[in-house]
Amino acid sequence: MKRYTYIPLAILMASCAVFKGGHKKSTKPAAAVAATPATPAAPASKNGVKPYATVVTKSLSKQDGLFTILTSKDLDSIYFEVPDTLLGRDFMLVNRLKKAPAGYGVYGGEELDAGNIYLEKGPNETIVMKSNLVVAAADTSDMIHKAVMESNQNPVIATFKILAYGKDSASYVIDALKFLKEPGGPANTIKNSQLTKSMDPKALKEVFVEKAKAYPLNVEVVLTKNGNTKPSVTSPLGTPISFSTSASLVLLPKVPMQQRFVDNRVGYFADMLTEFGDNQQRAVKREFAVRWRLEPKPEDVEKYKRGELVEPAKPIVYYIDPNTPKKWRKYLILGINDWQVAFEKAGFKNAIIAKEWPENDSTMDMDDVRYSFLNYFPSEVANAYGPNIHDLRSGEIIQTHIGWYHNVMTLLRNWYMIQGGPNDPQAQHATFSDELMGQLIRFVSSHEVGHTLGLRHNFGSSSTTPVDSLRSIAYLRQHGHTPSIMDYARFNYVAQPQDHIPQELLFPRIGEYDQWAIEWGYKLIYAPSAAADKKIMDKEVTKRLAANPRLWFGDGESRKDDPRCMTEDLGDDAAKANTYGIENLKRVVANLPAWTKDDQALNNDMATVFGEVQETYQRYVNHVITNIGTTNYTVRPQGDPNPAFVPVPKAKQIAAVKFIDEQVFNTPTWLLDPSVTNKVEMPATKNFVSTIQKKVMTSLFSGDRLNFIQSNERRFGDKALGLSAFISMVHASVWSDLKQPSVKMDTYRRNLQKSYLTALNNIVASPSSIDTESDAASLLKLDAKAINAEVKLAMGKTSDAITKAHLADISGRIEKMLSNK
Repeated sequence: MKRYTYIPLAILMASCAVFKGGHKKSTKPAAAVAATPATPAAPASKNGVKPYATVVTKSLSKQDGLFTILTSKDLDSIYFEVPDTLLGRDFMLVNRLKKAPAGYGVYGGEELDAGNIYLEKGPNETIVMKSNLVVAAADTSDMIHKAVMESNQNPVIATFKILAYGKDSASYVIDALKFLKEPGGPANTIKNSQLTKSMDPKALKEVFVEKAKAYPLNVEVVLTKNGNTKPSVTSPLGTPISFSTSASLVLLPKVPMQQRFVDNRVGYFADMLTEFGDNQQRAVKREFAVRWRLEPKPEDVEKYKRGELVEPAKPIVYYIDPNTPKKWRKYLILGINDWQVAFEKAGFKNAIIAKEWPENDSTMDMDDVRYSFLNYFPSEVANAYGPNIHDLRSGEIIQTHIGWYHNVMTLLRNWYMIQGGPNDPQAQHATFSDELMGQLIRFVSSHEVGHTLGLRHNFGSSSTTPVDSLRSIAYLRQHGHTPSIMDYARFNYVAQPQDHIPQELLFPRIGEYDQWAIEWGYKLIYAPSAAADKKIMDKEVTKRLAANPRLWFGDGESRKDDPRCMTEDLGDDAAKANTYGIENLKRVVANLPAWTKDDQALNNDMATVFGEVQETYQRYVNHVITNIGTTNYTVRPQGDPNPAFVPVPKAKQIAAVKFIDEQVFNTPTWLLDPSVTNKVEMPATKNFVSTIQKKVMTSLFSGDRLNFIQSNERRFGDKALGLSAFISMVHASVWSDLKQPSVKMDTYRRNLQKSYLTALNNIVASPSSIDTESDAASLLKLDAKAINAEVKLAMGKTSDAITKAHLADISGRIEKMLSNK
């Protein structure tokens, strides 16, 4: 059997959180890691080592657990008695906020830093703590193994003098207090953007130990820290800041879980290392999925292999923070338990369970790493997130603390009123019922739990649903409006009131992709190695995707140029879907005074929701624009004859330009409804409609887009929208007024035409040769000449003074642009 040494450095492709750390010891994942041999006892007087009884006196309290913790009454002395069986074992050192400073946007329970460490015997009667930087792996039998080891030495991050040896020299007593209290030390590392921007590490004046406790799998020390913020102009010495953190040393499994190498056709967070071998012609990067260890009970293994549903030996359990308002707890629990159906696809029943924390059970402690939580934060932030800590040798998730911000309910109210209000009378009120808000909380809970199970966002999922099917009750009952709750599909905004879609079919839910992704990540196939496992699983992915296109994973985070993988969109045709969406937005604006009526709010709710309507409209427009000049990318396995890159179909690009003409350039007067704007917007503020028209014009004629269109035309020929045809379509849209028998334009149209010329000038007068020496510049100059000719003819067809002045201005601008002045 081959044996590997791992020199780890994890990189996590995160949607919601970043984790780092590593692993030192060597093993093939299925093999046990040998513990470092015990070191013989040193003479009692050597290098300050004293007899055990003179160090561990009767005045110290003793706690048994992962380590034995020895503490004085006032916690001004803290010793760890470390058994020699734990030398060489892998740990995670996790720092979390325990009590957060007010006003900094951080909350108790949030992770500050995490990394992998191990302990080993050092020189001169010391124990050294080293950081594990997992970057490489090599078979211990290969010649290259030595080179890998010599090129990847792990750094020492702390050194402890051995104060005394335990019984039979089988343990070491070390002083942990300096390690715990030292500013900038590994127990006090704070890699949190809000705190690191504000706090001066050098100004940390005091560190007090609040609590030190040993648990079966971790040692937890809670520290109170007093210091100053960074100096500023108004406060040269900084201002006082106090907070509490917990430093947790977590024992990792002795035998790492077998890795499951990632397949880019299924979206999982992943760690990576580089594998070296004597028989390679190039180094191989190995990415492996982050997931919980789920295994059948020993007595159920054969049942599991036969395809029977079995309970896992250790289910995934989430506890609800006891600080959570009671009326929302059941919905958070429902959102977590909704994943049970997905785990059944992987062969497990009751694999994931949510519970309320037993507040009066003295046998359980929230600092025990064996428990995972949904933490409830009293925050105005409208968000939630789902991180985890995991073993970087294998990807095994050890624990999670979901972050749930109280004000996410504001976001949910706004989203659902705008997207669901036209179809759901319950959403037509400033304050939702507890049941409706609870169901909204439930869906967000499911989404964040998905991240803690290892799943990435699948922004491409919703693109597999035909737009017309979003209006079909029969289809929605069977498939939902998106196959994945890990998409940002939110609610079914395509459905129209006349479709009579019931409330439950407007919501996202655990879908076909989610069930498939859990099956891929958690179903055990008992392959002898990770490499063998990958060969089997790759074939399974190919087969399943061929049978069901709704299982497609669209990576909209690392690849942002595929219009199928956008956030907040629905359906397989953005122009068609968002035309329906805008019809619903018109209904929302027309009803805003009634829906947001609140005697105490003084139109504040109306202003907030109207601002969200504007953002939603802009988002719908951007969805459509993204289809112009872009390509679709699909991961293809070896041997697949189909191309990975294809242009967005020409018909969709033409439909996108027509959508822009009808929904943007044809002034959207519904956004100017005086029953709303006269109550929430000052006339002198920036005009939203003019601004969005200008932004769209600038985007359409940006240098990048024009070059993309030309590149696609060059590669794909008439399958793609051509550059000349595109410019002609936009020209016809913006300058159609000039063809009328009598020419008169309003302020929005005049501003749109000026922005057209500005966009042209940005290309033809660009300082970049990429723009000026392109075919796009030549075509746009020709277009400008054509516009000038049309403008001069139109001057004789208008008696409106402002229109006449506008046309003269346009002609002058064109002549100046073409003269290079």
